[in-house]
Amino acid sequence: MPTNRLLKKNIAALLASGPVRLEDLLALGTARQVINPLFGLLYDGRPVVKWRAVRAMGLVTSHLASVDLESARVIMRRLMWNLNDESGGIGWGSPEAMGEITARSRRLAAEYGCLLVSYINPAGNYLEHPVLQRGSLWGLGRLLNRRPEYASDAADHLPSFLTGTDPHHKALAAWTAGPLKAESLRPLLKALEPDHRTVELFLEGRLQKVTVGKMAQDALSKYPC
Repeated sequence: MPTNRLLKKNIAALLASGPVRLEDLLALGTARQVINPLFGLLYDGRPVVKWRAVRAMGLVTSHLASVDLESARVIMRRLMWNLNDESGGIGWGSPEAMGEITARSRRLAAEYGCLLVSYINPAGNYLEHPVLQRGSLWGLGRLLNRRPEYASDAADHLPSFLTGTDPHHKALAAWTAGPLKAESLRPLLKALEPDHRTVELFLEGRLQKVTVGKMAQDALSKYPC
């Protein structure tokens, strides 16, 4: 078995080479062995590697949840701790990883979906850093677009992001709002349709450049006529 440093190097090379598969990760080590390097790669300065690390965390942790639920819960608690002020860190990539994991695991979605909502709730575990807010919105959107029943109360906390100034927040909040189909959000999404500012988001397994208006239109297309 390679050392931790070599394992991280091998996993980073795998992520950089193309879309990742669970079997490729588990060829390098057991699920519990590959998780530690993946935590570190959530901080990678190369966007494509960071996002593939998020995806890999989802693949490995959802697999663990099916064979060793408590080990998967430990991973979720580590991600939660990274976002705690007492951790001494920033928690880059943690809400995104939590969203990817809960999107892939129904059991973990049932247990932790409400926590993802709390990260955008000013009366909850609100994350104040604008970049972490982007991560929270992405994580919540990833969950909602796969399992909307586990975060249906998120609609109450999206208006401030839909009406703010950050185009990333607007685009991600629109993506998050679509599956909710909340009538209270319809006029806010309509107001975003003329916004042609472009942002780069990780959607459908790849980085894409999209406009705020297009994200709002896609969200509205999910509403009943």
